[in-house]
Amino acid sequence: MLRTSIEVADIFRSAGPAHRAAHRGHLSLSQLKVMSAIEHCRTAALGGHVEACEDCGEWRIAYNSCRNRHCPKCQGAAARTWLAEREADLLPVGYFHVVFTLPAEVAAIAFYNKALVYDLLFKAVSETMLTIAADPKHLGARIGITAVLHTWGSAMTHHPHLHMIVPGGGIALDGSHWISSRPAFLLPVRVLGKLFRRLFLTRLFYLHDAGKLAFFGSVAHLADRRAFMRHLSPVRRKRWIVYAKPPFAGPEAVLEYLSRYTHRVAISNSRLIAFNETDVTFRYKNYRRDGRDRQQVMTLAVDEFIRRFLLHVLPRGFHRIWHYGLLAGSARKTNITHARELLHAEPSPPDVEEDEPIDFRPQCPCCGGRMIVIEVFKRWRQPRAPPDEATRNRENTL
Repeated sequence: MLRTSIEVADIFRSAGPAHRAAHRGHLSLSQLKVMSAIEHCRTAALGGHVEACEDCGEWRIAYNSCRNRHCPKCQGAAARTWLAEREADLLPVGYFHVVFTLPAEVAAIAFYNKALVYDLLFKAVSETMLTIAADPKHLGARIGITAVLHTWGSAMTHHPHLHMIVPGGGIALDGSHWISSRPAFLLPVRVLGKLFRRLFLTRLFYLHDAGKLAFFGSVAHLADRRAFMRHLSPVRRKRWIVYAKPPFAGPEAVLEYLSRYTHRVAISNSRLIAFNETDVTFRYKNYRRDGRDRQQVMTLAVDEFIRRFLLHVLPRGFHRIWHYGLLAGSARKTNITHARELLHAEPSPPDVEEDEPIDFRPQCPCCGGRMIVIEVFKRWRQPRAPPDEATRNRENTL
């Protein structure tokens, strides 16, 4: 039966057991943990608490979240927290959005070597940007970068690429002044593409020679070095595309953009249209088309839908957001303060402790009062039933 409100969790709960049985031995422990987390998110399996209004007595049950970074329902709060921490880093300049994408031939290798190749992608892209920006022929400055890894296309196919948010300028190499980029131009994308290609392939060949890459299935033959070289021969000659969007209109637009990109997962619940136990229908963007034709609808067998979703489970401990240049490490605050001084901008607001603690209690949906926790229950337990009217009256007279 078709449903009007679908979540990835619904699909996993319904078809997950059959998918695990059919692919036993082929799913990683990380993938199994993600499936379990999403299936149990905000259910009694994770426990929770009961909230009641201090004023009107309205009550509700709140189940705990799984907080898994691949769960579509758990990324909103994480994104808001992360953005609040990043707000102080924004500078009063235009910001550029730069995208580096791996060619399909390399993506096939990355599929079986996610941790190594994704890490190489971060390192090659950041070194490319910092090197070209520091070149006096281009910008001649130290820039700041926030890089976010996405591994999917809109149809959840394997499509690894990095989104980068970069201020339109940087601090001069001698630290004496701020160098602004041109209004609609940061760095030459063809130059970036050439250096990115050289750095990435050089290090990828090194990983192969060191025996650190694994190959299975249709690419098992690439374990042979000559076959590996032949496979990558086309990408050694063709242009690697680097895409740079025009700058954003102010810091608020940067934050709004980051809120949509930093904690995104392979597919959001809002894109799901229907699920009938055997097929899943969802919206996606066909980037080969323009205008209204870009928004299209796709239907996949439920087993294929789950397979595609699990393609994008990151290796354990792998970070998908990194900061480089002026925004890297412990020197970030010092660099931001110096940049603001050079730009004659107001300093970042100091970290001041509030005189009174912030009241995080949610509002009552009935009267607007404050909800307080009246009961906490453990995993796989249900809360006690709320007291009936007679019991409450009896307690009040005691």
